[in-house]
Order: sequence, then structure tokens, then C-alpha cells
Amino acid sequence: MKYILLLQLLFSVNYANISDINDFEADFEQSIKDEKNTELKYRGHIQASKPQFAFWNYTSPISKKIYITSNEIIIIEPEIEQVIIKKINSDFDFFSMIKNAKQISENEYVTLYKESIFKISTKESFIESISYKDEFDNDVKIVFSKQLQNKKIDLSVFNPAIPSEYDVIRDQEMAY
Repeated sequence: MKYILLLQLLFSVNYANISDINDFEADFEQSIKDEKNTELKYRGHIQASKPQFAFWNYTSPISKKIYITSNEIIIIEPEIEQVIIKKINSDFDFFSMIKNAKQISENEYVTLYKESIFKISTKESFIESISYKDEFDNDVKIVFSKQLQNKKIDLSVFNPAIPSEYDVIRDQEMAY
């Protein structure tokens, strides 16, 4: 969870030129493998827009919606009728970090954030996958399909509709 906002912006790596991509949309499959080689798989859809907007809509095996803006993360969990709102440290500069991604082969890039190495694979100028070790030392890989770049995304997508009957938990601790 800690790196989801970072991932929103990693979609912008396009053969070492991130300035051309303002919007990204794709289906995704996220796999998380622990030290015992136990693997969890999640599927869903991502929409991201500069400067710092993202909407991760997890559809399988559970439903979860994660909304990210420049100053907060809102996690809506319909199965338990709960919403978590977390503040984000505002001095985090995602685009500077991404601009520092280094090309290591024709379709591979690496970038470093808080001692974690993110590997970015591209294919035909689209981000194909992102992999990294999370804060629990799990191997995380997100594979994208049906990618769209620079298809204008209506910013209202990033405004969550919170059902009034859901419990709302406000976590004042900074997420990053």
C-alpha cells in the first residue's frame, strides 16, 4: 500500500521521456509473493492523471477502491463497509524520482525510492510491468494490459463516492 501512489506515476516512463504522458489507464494484475513463496493475486483497473491523481479499482478476489490525490489516500472497502482516509506527506516529489529512472536495457528501467528498487518493463512504448520489494520484503509485480496513454481522464473519477452507512476511519499519521 505504501508505494501505490508512487506506482501511479511510474506509468509515465516512456522510453526515458515522461513529459509526453499526462494520463494512463489500464487493466492490471498484481501478484504479491512472500518469503515462503505464497502468492496472492489481485486484478482490477487503474486510472492515473498528472500531477498526482490515481484511482485503483480492485475487482478480484475482493472489491476495493483506492483514490489518491496529492495530499491523501482514500481506501473504500465495500465488503466490510469501511473507508480509511490517510494524509500523505506533501513534500514527496514523485515526478523528480521518476525522471531519475535509468534505462538499463532496451525495455527495462530502474528507479530508487526510499531504499526500494523499482523495475519498470516497457513494450511498444507502453509500461508492461512494474516490480519491487514492498516494506514487508514481499516481491510485488504489477502487469498491465489494455493500456491507454494520454486519453483524457475526467478528474471527477478521482473523487470518491463514500456511502453514508460506511464507517470512516481518519488516520492522521502520514502515509509516506
